[in-house]
Amino acid sequence: MSDSCLRRLAWIAASLLVAGCCRRSHHHHGGSNSPVVGTSDPPEVTVGERLFLETRFAQFFATHLVGNDVNAPLAAGDPTMETIVKADGTTLPGPFAGQSVNCRHCHLVDELDMVSGGGIRTYGDFGRRAPIPDRYDGRSTTPRNTPPLVNASLARSTDFFLHYDGEFVTTEELVRASLTGRNLGWRADEAAAASAHIARVIRDDNGKGTLAADFGGLSYRDTFGAAASVPAKFKLPAGFQLNVATATDQEILDAIARLIKAYLDSLEFARDANGEFNGSPFDLFLKKNGLPRKPDPGEHPLAYSRRLRGLVDAIATPKFVTPADGSFVHHAQSFAFGAEELAGLKIFLQEPSALPPTAYELAVGGIGNCVVCHYGPELTDFEFHNVGTAQAEYEEIHGGGSFACIDVPSLSKRNRKPKKYLPPSAAEPDAESIFLRVPVKHDDRYTDLGLWNVFANPNVPAPQDALRELIGRLNGLDPDDCDDDDDDEDLLPLTIGLFKTPGLRDLADGAPYMHTGQFDQIEDVISHYVFEADQARDDRVVNGDPQLAGIALHSADVAALAAFLRSLNEDYD
Repeated sequence: MSDSCLRRLAWIAASLLVAGCCRRSHHHHGGSNSPVVGTSDPPEVTVGERLFLETRFAQFFATHLVGNDVNAPLAAGDPTMETIVKADGTTLPGPFAGQSVNCRHCHLVDELDMVSGGGIRTYGDFGRRAPIPDRYDGRSTTPRNTPPLVNASLARSTDFFLHYDGEFVTTEELVRASLTGRNLGWRADEAAAASAHIARVIRDDNGKGTLAADFGGLSYRDTFGAAASVPAKFKLPAGFQLNVATATDQEILDAIARLIKAYLDSLEFARDANGEFNGSPFDLFLKKNGLPRKPDPGEHPLAYSRRLRGLVDAIATPKFVTPADGSFVHHAQSFAFGAEELAGLKIFLQEPSALPPTAYELAVGGIGNCVVCHYGPELTDFEFHNVGTAQAEYEEIHGGGSFACIDVPSLSKRNRKPKKYLPPSAAEPDAESIFLRVPVKHDDRYTDLGLWNVFANPNVPAPQDALRELIGRLNGLDPDDCDDDDDDEDLLPLTIGLFKTPGLRDLADGAPYMHTGQFDQIEDVISHYVFEADQARDDRVVNGDPQLAGIALHSADVAALAAFLRSLNEDYD
């Protein structure tokens, strides 16, 4: 029996006996069956994964050092790590129990694959919101559902934004903020202390820890310096090397960010040698029928998707995908794309003739209008839209029409009271941030306004120029009216409730859905869109996306559309 099989059997046995045991999951590209770390990934990706798994960067570890030694195990782990809370309130054993928080705690892969009630994740988790370390500030979870990271760093023709609200414009920026931020237990005014602690872990690591053993038993000092003793699969290229003994704390943090970026950039769904996605029944359906799986050179992804619609409609005798063509390991469904999936694809691609649809189109249905935001082979426009999700969550608690009654301040008022309205920052670490909170029954001020929290926020300068251009374009405004901060007062209301468009591949491993995590099934999401489309046509969605009104679906359309969306599933491990 192979070492990899023995490791997996050991993990299964341990998980059945002890909730706190952990098998570290090693990254593979979609479609790969190799369980051995470092056999196919370049060294910077492999080392980036080690840093992604590192539990000693957290504030809890820094304040609970045993003998002031960064190499000594904790006497007791952060309670946050003991369990994983699922959307239904049940719990799973925490794969990093007994330790402190790391990036993988929220972005899981196969750590809980063999645990009853668990399964594969595409670098997301199982809960509606992820738990974060207790700092006695009333924040026990992240304000949003954990976004899956597979395909999140894909190259795109649009501006590069990360997070649901576009806060970050580079992966390195996101990594630095995450490692020194609240998700790892650090307050907004503790970034310098966090950097110093992280740098100390790198400098003083002796390579004898359990995590290091999975990565060659190398110290970080030797790994970053590409010492002569470092094996080739861990030897970093020159652009990633650093002498950690002489480097500043910031230089070490920047080097970590570059390596984790290399790791995150490698997380993609399966593609063939031509760069075409090929892991799902949908991809195989396109291939079997001679349909294009990506745009032509210079073709916009939306134009490609509309061209695909015409080609799909023209197929007289489609060649369907059956279980004879393949099978799933991680999904309890047939590897198939048949008549129902094809009907769902046509609904997905169909757009109305006008906004809103004609009376005839509303009566007939079958118009998903999904493609206007989920286009191209990536199935996302990488932009921001308000599809009523935040409003729906708020009004489920406070009643219909209540979202429109929230006192959302103007830009000038927000600037006068940043501690009340803006997210915590180094200047205001105790900011209440009432519009980046999970709604609760006892306080009707709390909600999440999405992009509103970032736009024109002086503490988040990097994305502002690109966001001005984007907001103007989404609203059909003259670019000259959106080119500097004098226009921000007028633009800010147009950002209320906007969140980044997610990709749709392998949805089964990304539930629960939406930034709120409020929907457990794909059918629940479709029903949300049906409801919000009706609301939009009645002008009841605050700052709603105009394309919402273009959806015309009947109850008979839901099963087919859901079947198509499930045909986008693939095995990722």
